[in-house]
This record gives sequence, structure tokens and C-alpha cells, in this order.
Amino acid sequence: MILASWRSLIWVIRRADVVLEVVDARDPLSTRSKRLERIVQGMGKKLIIVINKSDLVPRDVAEKWKRIFEDQGYKTVYMAARDHKGTRKLRKAIREVSDVTPTIVAVVGFPKTGKSTIINALKGRHSASTSPIPGSPGYTTHAQLYKIGENLYMIDTPGVIPIEGGPLESIIRGRPPEQLSDPVKPAVMLLKRALEYNPNSVVEAYGISETDPYKILELIAIKRGWRYKSDGEPLIEEAARTVIRDYHKGKLLFYVPPEEYLLQKQRKAAKS
Repeated sequence: MILASWRSLIWVIRRADVVLEVVDARDPLSTRSKRLERIVQGMGKKLIIVINKSDLVPRDVAEKWKRIFEDQGYKTVYMAARDHKGTRKLRKAIREVSDVTPTIVAVVGFPKTGKSTIINALKGRHSASTSPIPGSPGYTTHAQLYKIGENLYMIDTPGVIPIEGGPLESIIRGRPPEQLSDPVKPAVMLLKRALEYNPNSVVEAYGISETDPYKILELIAIKRGWRYKSDGEPLIEEAARTVIRDYHKGKLLFYVPPEEYLLQKQRKAAKS
């Protein structure tokens, strides 16, 4: 896997004709990178925004986000890559935007947006690498080109966007829960966000009707039997890591409604 740096990301973009920017359907704006989009545009590459994990939101929500991005001038596709839903539409979109033959595609995005799943969906079961990518630096020596269609190839190494944006996204996507020295703070932020957008999210995920994030973590730890050996207190750090994992898995389920973005846009327009 390519290291998360702009240098390595640019390496991937430079070798592609079409760049797929993968965003999370539950919160597309927080997982979108304007800096990436400027780089892609500056290099003269074609960009497609791929709204992944669309199975975790209602279809009309995915449709609204698609229209929002398209209104901004971006070719957009939504899909559920883990179920291979939308792969055909994505292939079609790639062909529609490409103006070169053969076409090389790169998949980029923040961690935990499903880049590798999209790569595997496009590769399919019977694809095989055609050649190593020339000119690759040391950490990408294993990057390969895969044929994914007639005159259509893909770099099999995902481009990882260095974490940016809000503090919650930067923490929960920046490193695995196991490596967080203090998982409680981001888990509390995540639970607050979940309850804001889906008041039933904690009940649905854990059968807990509590609304205080700290008490929720305590109750999850107690239900799972996670306690400190020294004093028997609930091991809330492990509960916090579980909450973060469950969000990435789609068990703790909530999404940011597109209406929130549209309302903010209207307010800005009214002020100007």
C-alpha cells in the first residue's frame, strides 16, 4: 500500500488518465478533498466522484448527493462496492469521461472509504495483472496495471489521501482503533454525531437507550464483560474502540442528510 503522503498520491494521479475520488455516502463532504480535486484538474486528468457505501443510506439520499456533485460539474456515480452494486455504471462513467485509448484508472480517497473494495470490484474474479508500473519509487514497487475491460486498465494500488478536515474524521480514519492512545474522545464525538443524525442509532446497534456518550460506553463494556482487573471498573477504552469499528462496519448507522448542505448553501447565498 502506498504511504499516505501527497508525494505518493501525486505519483498515482500522474500515471492515470481518469481518477476516481471515493467518498463515504454517509458523509460525502467530510470525506471529500478539494485539494485533491485541484491537483487532478491541474494535471489535466478526468475526475469521477464515487459515492461508495450507498447501501448504508436511503437511495434518495445517494441520488441527492449525486445531483449536488453533478451541479458542481463533477461526473458522479454512487455504488455499494462490497456487494459489487454499481460496478457496471462506474465502468460506463469511466468510458464516458475518457478521451484517450487505452485508459488508465486510479482509485484515490481517504482511509476507510472503500478504495480497495472498489479496486477488487473493478478487477473482478478473472482479471490478471498485465505489467508492473514503470518508474515507481521504492514503496510502490509492487504496483501493477490490471486490465478491467477493453482498452481499460487500472492501477491496483489505491492512492491514500493524507487525512485532513475535522478532528473526528482525522482521528477515526487516521489510524486503526487499536493504535489510538485515547479512543474515548473520538468515540464520544462519534456517538454524539450518531445520536444527532439518528436518535435510534445506539438502540439499534447496542440495545442501549442511554443518550450520554460516556454512560453508553460504560454500558457497552458492562454488557461485554470488559472490566479492569485491578478495580472491576468498566473498560470503556475497549468499548470506545468497538464503537469506532462499528461505525466503519456500518453497524452504528447514521448519515448526514444532503438537506443540511443545501440549507447552508441557501444561507450563504442570502448573505451575499
